[in-house]
Amino acid sequence: MSPRSAALRLGTYYAALFVAVGIHIPFWPLWLQDRGLSASEIGWVAAAGYLVRILASPVIGHLADHGGERRTLMIRLALATALIWLAFPLAGGFWPILVLSVVATFPFAGMIPLGDTLAMMVVGRHGLDYGRARLWGSLAFIIAATLLGKALESWPVAALPWLMAAALLLTAVTCFGLPDLKVPRHEGKPPSLRPVLLHPLFLLFVGAAALNQMAHTVYYAFATIHWKAAGLSDMVIGLLWSEGVVAEIVLFAVSNRVVARFGPAALLLAAALGGAVRWLVLGATADLTLVALSQLLHAATFGCAHLGAIHFIARAVPQGLSARTQGVFAAIAIGLAPGLITPFSGRLYESLGGGSFLAMAALSALSALLAWALMRRWTTGSRIIE
Repeated sequence: MSPRSAALRLGTYYAALFVAVGIHIPFWPLWLQDRGLSASEIGWVAAAGYLVRILASPVIGHLADHGGERRTLMIRLALATALIWLAFPLAGGFWPILVLSVVATFPFAGMIPLGDTLAMMVVGRHGLDYGRARLWGSLAFIIAATLLGKALESWPVAALPWLMAAALLLTAVTCFGLPDLKVPRHEGKPPSLRPVLLHPLFLLFVGAAALNQMAHTVYYAFATIHWKAAGLSDMVIGLLWSEGVVAEIVLFAVSNRVVARFGPAALLLAAALGGAVRWLVLGATADLTLVALSQLLHAATFGCAHLGAIHFIARAVPQGLSARTQGVFAAIAIGLAPGLITPFSGRLYESLGGGSFLAMAALSALSALLAWALMRRWTTGSRIIE
């Protein structure tokens, strides 16, 4: 397979995957609200989505490292998720929706870090720029969020589960085209991950990334509801979500140069500092101009954080441990940490409204301290274990 073909296949996979993300993140709270869930209940449903990653990501990462498979497992996970989403129109009330959310999140939560692990293997083999492949996902997010924001001015919110199922089925189809790279199959017990997980540098890395993810919880769960209450239309809200991703795309387009110039730890620091500014603005005002300017910082709070995490694991951890490490990282930083705080985010939003973003700014400041410590102590590119 040529480098050009490999890059095209990665880009197609990320585009399909992020159509689903572009449907889910901005607009799923509206479906939950339409089903009669309160802000606190929406917070618990969002928390369940995070917390299930604690189990899903390490389990699926273990299966991938132990069996050596990447692509086949991703196909199965995408198909399973698509089928589960077809059950959402049948669910009503808080508890059925909560349980179904847990079931739907499990395969999807395991597939995303596994796909990133495979992508970095392809990048390493063919000398590709990861960011340029990943930006097609960001572009797809923009298109999905913008078009759906416009469509929801005339479509019922009840259409969202069907759109999600279709997008996930498309993702499964694109997984068939991914390079079928494997790592050596482990016979018997695989190498221990304990030295990685207990290494002080890995703990600093996970702490910085986890706090950054925690700082996004009010934004992901309540930004759409907050902006709609402030009088912004669904179309404008879709554009606001899309606008931040445009800045992210610009970053991804030059990601190799950015990572080479600054290194993964400095990108984590940039993400945290950008978050502190972004959440302060959103906590202080719903003025469209200022909100639109703050959305450009998504390039830092998400883009820099994602690139920093992906490249830290690729450089600091041996390839044979990469899927499990990525899974554990996702479980802690993208699952446990934001999952624990999201129910409190719901209570914060009920009490403070937009002021709840100010608490998120404090979490970003703490993330910056840990990222600074990591940048000072880790030699960029060196393995933390051999």
